[in-house]
Amino acid sequence: MISKAVIPAAGMGTRFLPATKAQPKEMLPILDAPAIQYVVQEAVDSGIDDILIVTGRGKRAIEDHFDRNTELELLLLEKKEKELYKEICRVAGMAKIHFIRQQEVNGLGDAVYCARYYIGNEPFAVLLGDTVVDSEIPVTQQLINIYMKHRQTVLAVEEVAREEVVRFGIVSGRKTEGQVFRISDLVEKPSVEESPSNLAIVGRYILTPDVFTALERIPRGVNDEIQLTDALRYLAREATVLSYVIEGKRYDIGNKLDYLKTQVEFGLKRKEFGGAFLDYLRKLVNSEKDG
Repeated sequence: MISKAVIPAAGMGTRFLPATKAQPKEMLPILDAPAIQYVVQEAVDSGIDDILIVTGRGKRAIEDHFDRNTELELLLLEKKEKELYKEICRVAGMAKIHFIRQQEVNGLGDAVYCARYYIGNEPFAVLLGDTVVDSEIPVTQQLINIYMKHRQTVLAVEEVAREEVVRFGIVSGRKTEGQVFRISDLVEKPSVEESPSNLAIVGRYILTPDVFTALERIPRGVNDEIQLTDALRYLAREATVLSYVIEGKRYDIGNKLDYLKTQVEFGLKRKEFGGAFLDYLRKLVNSEKDG
């Protein structure tokens, strides 16, 4: 069984400056909860309650969010805000969350490597802190199900438009069953012309400890950083590495347009104001047409 998860959250979030100058991009809210809370919830819903978050300079707000705030709790009780009180207590106690700092921004591979002593010699999940997936069965649970059947490294992938491959790690391989592929190659952010497929890695992984050895052996890659995709490519040459086409919708808050789309779609799903919000959007669209 997979009992531990690693959430890399050390990136600088430069695409959201100046909003991310003093707050982590993972703390950007999706309605009334930060993005990283949705990610932690996915791990918990997948049966994992032992989580390491890899942070960096300026990321203290993430630690504070998952910590107790006694003064706030007492204030909410005094004001008889029982539901809010229950919610902030739930967030503080939703999992055993540990933190470690990535000393310098050195790539996703280096962030995962920071977790080697925490992980030890067991398989583990990796969930990127700026990617949220809405699915009936949590995506991490989907990957765990595949891992428990095959006992091999598993990557979550989805089909993307050909022109978007430059934004992702891309895999190619041979279908073995259903939505499972055996990977033959991986490329980090290839050009459209050189991309081996349009199956993009989407920020969820079940990895074995072998990945740490691979990370030690690979050279620096794109942007002179240690790329997790390059380590997985190394592993795929030595052993079986699988990909799984996920069931669910991915929301990437890594760029502004996708972040806006995420806010709108999550807002429409909220029972307390989704209908009123839809009415507002319709009126807005109609007024733009009339204008």
